[in-house]
Amino acid sequence: MNALARGNIRQGISPMADGISRPPTSLPSTSRPTISRRSLVLGAGALPLLAACGNPLGNQNGPRIDARTDAAIEYMQQEVPGTAELVRTASGMLVMPLITEAGFGIGAAYGRGALRVGDATVDYYSALSGSFGIQIGAQQYAHTLFFMTPGSLSDFRNSVGWSVGANVRYAVNTNAGTLGFDTATLAEPVIAVIYGQAGLIIGATLDGTRYTRIIP
Repeated sequence: MNALARGNIRQGISPMADGISRPPTSLPSTSRPTISRRSLVLGAGALPLLAACGNPLGNQNGPRIDARTDAAIEYMQQEVPGTAELVRTASGMLVMPLITEAGFGIGAAYGRGALRVGDATVDYYSALSGSFGIQIGAQQYAHTLFFMTPGSLSDFRNSVGWSVGANVRYAVNTNAGTLGFDTATLAEPVIAVIYGQAGLIIGATLDGTRYTRIIP
């Protein structure tokens, strides 16, 4: 065996019968597949998507909404005389402490709030409307829906998505500057009070606003 053949054998190259040296046909057992840069980038990009699917339970969003709800109820009773009567007699109330428009006059409006039965929060809801600005003319405001009967409260809680329509009676001021409610008015299924920094917003409506139960 000449020196060239001996060198080929040491390097793992087998001499063939035709005298031509060829490399082995199989990879060494220690070979490993490689991962391309593209695969790494795609894998890293999927991490935020997985993180976004995490369970929101355990965060502080619920207590934050509750604190804003407490402040809104206190403010409403101070600035809109007569609402204390509604708070006392309603079967439940949905308090949306802050509704904000994305675009003044034309954009959608969104907010989150709490459904109170007695003094306890029983659920959290979002409110979404595409025409708040046209009907109210304010960029930030609050409102409370008072469910005056057990039936109206039950209908709201059992709905997949509850929308404001002709089933809502809006509170208005009397000449004395308070909300005027007689026995017939208090028997209405749902009463809405819309208020801002200057107190009750006269002539405002919530038509088309949709409420959906959420986990904050």
